[in-house]
Amino acid sequence: MQISCTAKPVIECAADSLVVFVPEYEKLTDGLLKSLNEATGGTVGTLLEAGEFCGKREEIASVMHPSGYNVDRVILVGLGTKKQVDSDTYRRAAGAASRCRGLTLSESAIFHLPKNAGEGFYQAVIEGYLLGSYKLLEFKTGDDKIDKNKLTRITFATDDKRVLGKVEKAVNRGVIIAEGQMSVRTLAATPGNYLTPSVLAQTAQKLARQHKLKCHVLDEKAIERERMGALLAVAKGSAEPPRFVVLEYNGGRRGEKPVVLVGKGITFDSGGISLKPGLNMHEMKGDMTGAAVVLTVIVTAARLRLPLNLVSLLPACENLPSGTATRPGDIVTSRKGLTIEIINTDAEGRLILADALDYADRFKPQVVIDIATLTGASLYILGYSGAPVLGNNPALLERIKKASESTGEKTWPLPIWDDHREQMKSGVADLVNSGGRPAGTIAASAFLENFVGGWPWAHIDIAYVDFEPKGRPYIPKGPTGIGVRLLTEVLSSWKKM
Repeated sequence: MQISCTAKPVIECAADSLVVFVPEYEKLTDGLLKSLNEATGGTVGTLLEAGEFCGKREEIASVMHPSGYNVDRVILVGLGTKKQVDSDTYRRAAGAASRCRGLTLSESAIFHLPKNAGEGFYQAVIEGYLLGSYKLLEFKTGDDKIDKNKLTRITFATDDKRVLGKVEKAVNRGVIIAEGQMSVRTLAATPGNYLTPSVLAQTAQKLARQHKLKCHVLDEKAIERERMGALLAVAKGSAEPPRFVVLEYNGGRRGEKPVVLVGKGITFDSGGISLKPGLNMHEMKGDMTGAAVVLTVIVTAARLRLPLNLVSLLPACENLPSGTATRPGDIVTSRKGLTIEIINTDAEGRLILADALDYADRFKPQVVIDIATLTGASLYILGYSGAPVLGNNPALLERIKKASESTGEKTWPLPIWDDHREQMKSGVADLVNSGGRPAGTIAASAFLENFVGGWPWAHIDIAYVDFEPKGRPYIPKGPTGIGVRLLTEVLSSWKKM
């Protein structure tokens, strides 16, 4: 995809299609709309009178062959009420437009936003278009492997030469972030026979070389030397050996404490001996989405040259049943030395995160943020709409909430109370790995809290927002890649804590 920006008037731009983003209106007062109405013999006005297009949210209409314009068609895309327009409005509108047949049949397009649209809206539009048009074709064959979308060139046209530089920067940023999110989608959609823990580690090494990151991979023997008994307990049932990936990006001052990101990397989760139901188990190839997010975010930070030091930790393994698998009732010892009674082998994500959170201590972090497809219980808190966030520092939780508002990746904070901490205590060991059904998402966080050092910490549970069941404007059915925009926004405005 070739993406560029220009400050030429729209009428002087040549392309197959002109895409115009339009706030809701009752009369033709906008200068460009009036011009297009005249150029099409009153067609735009007719659409308004007929109630077919008036700029309502994600409303789309096409007008052919406007006289005097160097385009074959104009695609009008609605934004909704002016007062309610924000970045995600543009992102959704562009996502809806990305699947418009007139646009997919075009080889080139001009994108035009309303006058005085902030540069953040330009970023949102390219994010929405790229994310909305995403397809995974790698495992298709024949004609199905060919992307039918012909669009290869997009030009953003602004009316103000003075803001061209800012628009170019915003569009480039949007491209980088969207590419990161699409990478997570691809990794999450890749089946477990293609994406094993070793392949995930190799992928991290390849990306590290490309983007000049430090990368260190701990193999099974190194993991044993680190005494990561909780991670090893999960990996015991699989013939695939575990891996623990450490990535470092140094964009801040030398010696400055890093932000550490931790992502759950279960490349396939059967539940182990506590076997999951067969229905929809195939979706558990995406149980490594948290690891994919922190891998992608550190690459995105390097591409954007963010001015901070960053570490990403990816504990990776499979959770399978076998004669060597950990059993319910077994007791294992974590890297921190705390003993854990395994009540349910399907509560495995918190085990590998426990050793990773303890390992984070060696970096003397400013803060640690972990992200994971952790609990099915999260479905009954926010449904498919947002991710619960928990932690030990209100200021950090507030930063994440603010970033969620600006990126459209919704989060909401939950408390951890002493009742939840009591729930995770064992009668025969220090902790249990499952406290049962009550407050499952919070109880899992209360478990993780035991492995947090003396630093601010936040846990983001993306179970049930990592996979879109139906499809939305810029989120096709399947893996969503959620977390990339959220964490990139948190890091982009980072202030030392």
